[in-house]
Amino acid sequence: MKTIIKTDIFFYKIINNLFFMYFFYKTNKLRKNSCHFLYICISLNNKKLDNLEKYIESLIFASEQPIKIEEIKYVIENSFDTNISYPELDKSINILKEKYRNDEFSFEIMEISNGYSFVTKPAYHNIVGQYLKALTNKKLSKASLETLAIIAYKQPVTKPEIEEIRGVNCDYSIQRLLEKNLIEIQGRDDGPGRPLIYMTSEKFMDYFGLNSIKDLPGIKDFEENENSVGKQEEE
Repeated sequence: MKTIIKTDIFFYKIINNLFFMYFFYKTNKLRKNSCHFLYICISLNNKKLDNLEKYIESLIFASEQPIKIEEIKYVIENSFDTNISYPELDKSINILKEKYRNDEFSFEIMEISNGYSFVTKPAYHNIVGQYLKALTNKKLSKASLETLAIIAYKQPVTKPEIEEIRGVNCDYSIQRLLEKNLIEIQGRDDGPGRPLIYMTSEKFMDYFGLNSIKDLPGIKDFEENENSVGKQEEE
């Protein structure tokens, strides 16, 4: 109740001052003072956003998935009843990214799947990987990984197309990938039987640290290194 009363008094004073300004402005008096007061009124709202970087930082930290800049803009504008431009947000995000590039932090802010998220720096991947490995009781089978790779590189793709490449039934593998939210259904194909169409999900992008499908390793990345040690076994 006290907060409401103080707020009402605050806006009442603003209205009275505006009326005061208008009256004297019409009589060509206090022009400079009136303009100064308008500047103060406009600045009152901007003061709330003095810590814009911290607000953005808290949103990125609290979000389980990479948070998009549109979502950041929506939350801040609705929280402070103000307008903020995309260039302002980009500037603040770049300040945060530069801040966490410092070696004193073991994590940084990266753009993933058209959003922003805190991720561990490469130097700490091994130790975090060991921890996550210990937490993971059920790993994807080789069949599931093969199916996931086919979907990732051939998407959008149907089950018959996947099975044609693998040469075996893929019902179980696809079901497992759906359960783990690594793939999603994107409709039905117009072909015979109208099979379901599968694509990778946002969780897949987040899990593998990809910003787009174009970031997937190319065929050349898997070619054997000419300087590799040892002789390839004959088939």
